[in-house]
Amino acid sequence: MPASKDTVTHSSGNVFADLDLENADELLAKSELAHSIREILKSRQLTQTQAAKLLGTHQTHISRLNSGRGIDGMSFDLLMSWLTKLDRNVTLTVQKIPKNQQDGGSIQVSM
Repeated sequence: MPASKDTVTHSSGNVFADLDLENADELLAKSELAHSIREILKSRQLTQTQAAKLLGTHQTHISRLNSGRGIDGMSFDLLMSWLTKLDRNVTLTVQKIPKNQQDGGSIQVSM
């Protein structure tokens, strides 16, 4: 059997940037917020209908959240308001970029 010559490309840490998608930082931040929401809902063992009622939304939004589809259409405001309804504090920090950062500002989420 011939030796494989597979190439491995290391991730930048942002799959959306690796895929060269526009607004990669924003997409990563939203996906991290959505992941947190999904984990909380899962730990509380809520159905999609129960979660929708708790979050003041429609079951279809919870379905999209769970599948990961449509998260790019959800606003930061919506995701953060859901987190507060799930008894989480959300803190935003705005700071000037360092002089050595050449590509403009960025959006990051830390949990």
